[in-house]
Amino acid sequence: MYTAEMLASIQKVEASRPSRINMELRRMTAEEKEGLLKTYHPDFKQEEFAALRVGANKGENVPHELAALLEGRSRIKDENIDLNKIDYDVDVLVIGGGGSGSAAAIEAHECGANVMIVTKLRIGDANTMMAEGGIQAADKENDSPAQHYLDAFGGGHFAAQPELLKKLVNDGPGAIKWLNDLGVMFDKELDGTMITTHGGGTSRKRMHACADYSGAEIMRTLRDEVFNRNIPVVDFTAAVELILDTDGKAAGAVLVNMETGEYHVARAKTIIVATGGAGRLHYQKFPTSNHYGATADGLILAYRVGAELIYPDTLQYHPTGAAFPTQIFGCLVTEKVRALGAMLINAEGEAFMHPLETRDVTSASIIRECTTNSKGLQTPHGSAVWLDTPMIEIVRGKGTIEKGIPAMLRMFMKYGIDMREQPILVYPTLHYQNGGIKINIDGMSNIDNLFVAGEAVGGIHGRNRLMGNSLLDIIVFGRSAGRNAAVKCKNVKISELSIEHVEKYEKEITEAGIKSEVISPLLLPSYANKDGFKRKRSVTI
Repeated sequence: MYTAEMLASIQKVEASRPSRINMELRRMTAEEKEGLLKTYHPDFKQEEFAALRVGANKGENVPHELAALLEGRSRIKDENIDLNKIDYDVDVLVIGGGGSGSAAAIEAHECGANVMIVTKLRIGDANTMMAEGGIQAADKENDSPAQHYLDAFGGGHFAAQPELLKKLVNDGPGAIKWLNDLGVMFDKELDGTMITTHGGGTSRKRMHACADYSGAEIMRTLRDEVFNRNIPVVDFTAAVELILDTDGKAAGAVLVNMETGEYHVARAKTIIVATGGAGRLHYQKFPTSNHYGATADGLILAYRVGAELIYPDTLQYHPTGAAFPTQIFGCLVTEKVRALGAMLINAEGEAFMHPLETRDVTSASIIRECTTNSKGLQTPHGSAVWLDTPMIEIVRGKGTIEKGIPAMLRMFMKYGIDMREQPILVYPTLHYQNGGIKINIDGMSNIDNLFVAGEAVGGIHGRNRLMGNSLLDIIVFGRSAGRNAAVKCKNVKISELSIEHVEKYEKEITEAGIKSEVISPLLLPSYANKDGFKRKRSVTI
């Protein structure tokens, strides 16, 4: 599978391996990291961002691709939506069927609320399903939530909202117990003790995993619990606009059937937006590890009704996306591979950085190696570096890869690459939406009765996220949003339903001089149909 040039480079990697087995690689200083990020990280490419001209975050920078959607035209602008014809009427409406949405629905149901999930694909078609490496929580004797807080706060460049991060780490051990009690099959010693490992930027081994199927195992368990509780799930149905009542409170959503294009009205006392990330917008033309429906829908819906965003200018590019072969270009190569001992090596066989720096620093280092230093390997999609996976079994013993990262092994074996014998090629891939909708400690946005959970939230992780904290936040804040929405709905009185905000937002766009033909939310990637953004209704799935 590898080219002659790649095979020649592998010989250099193998030749340097003996000297690297006991090598202690130096961690970068804070000053070195800052200089590296400003020079090479995509978030610092000012020409790739635009200042918003409308809405609550007017004047703030966001990626061009997101700006186009936030300043786009509503899908229902020219539609006759009858708000008096209620198709669904519930206490709590959860928009999104991933980990956070499922956790929210389970908890709301536990609190006695009449809850329903709507999701534009199927329940479980989400970034949660694709997470591999693990979930962090400080539940070992040598660790503490305070230490977890310090790691995450520093890793996020001291920009996390302190009260949100405090909740994340304090509720972490309880989240692991909740998942374990539901049936998640965490890796354990023979005596039942949970096995934990390091992740990038962690000072303690607090990563709980299910081999390298962690997200899939968590999603399987949550999905089963949703079904066991008979919580209604309306799949292949997307929210295309939120509904307010005449008092300005969130009161429902306009839905579209993704197969027929028919519109429906859902009324609810409280709403939980759990729509996930934005990788399928392919910011700066990066490949993505995200699932097919990750198109920032929640940000668009919430922003149009006046919700505030926080840090919408910061994204996470996972440092190790598969760079070769073409069939798996952009797919995630979990950080657990490096936690087990694989090193990042350039084309000359040189280890150019500590393998467990934070993700933004690692991504910037790889980009530097492939550009300024010209020490990357050429692939059909650009330059890449080696991840020296055979080192894992040299250091930890044969069988470690098959036991610890079986999904990775199978993914590459499918294309004739045995990562036990040969290194693999990697390059950063668009992975996570650090910014999102601003929430308070209860999970509610600045719009009354509009809660948010999961990757659609901003502020929990600051401007960079540590490995394993996303699976943790979908559980902690998903459960919290579900509980709080269920409690709040008991005292909610919905007045007349209204979508006047659509017309008001359209007027604001016009007055700002914006001439856009972009229709938002996007729902599916632009390559899902030939006319992309211009298509008013989704394609048939």
